Amino acid sequence: MYSHTSQPCTFERDCDVVMIPSGDEVVLPAGTVGYITQALGGSFTVFVDGNLFRVAGRDADAIGKEPVPPPELPDDASDQDVEKLVWRQMKTCYDPEIPVDIVELGLIYRCEIKTRSDGRRDVCIEMTLTAPGCGMGDILVDDVRSKVELIPTVENADVELVFDPPWNQSMMSDVAKLETGLLY
Repeated sequence: MYSHTSQPCTFERDCDVVMIPSGDEVVLPAGTVGYITQALGGSFTVFVDGNLFRVAGRDADAIGKEPVPPPELPDDASDQDVEKLVWRQMKTCYDPEIPVDIVELGLIYRCEIKTRSDGRRDVCIEMTLTAPGCGMGDILVDDVRSKVELIPTVENADVELVFDPPWNQSMMSDVAKLETGLLY
């Protein structure tokens, strides 16, 4: 859920977070006071002392929220079931500064699933960024990889950052354009 207002929070325990946009990993100690400025896709953007930090969904309890449960698949899941879940997981990935998921932003260029002989799956993803110099690139790539690898039967998610073709606003869905004010 995205809110245009900030919600106060206090860290209830020490928590590993990622500084935005540098991508530096730091620990915010228990007792730190901040404001949740974005809560989308199971992760949280928190404003603390003039800086933005990203709190992963698995650490939501540190700021008084429910941790995000891992995705589930039936035992007899087909490749199509897995592909749908891969896309659903990618739709939980957000740039911490933009309230639109990376799929709607048009940042996913390719997603291919290969089934191994042992029934496990490898997922190959090509994605880009809204700007080549975005400091959150490695963080977004890791977010996609880690969320896709949570899917049962997915052994490996190879996420490659590409810049050809260059991303532009025409790649955004109408939903994304509406959300960012580019479509009226």
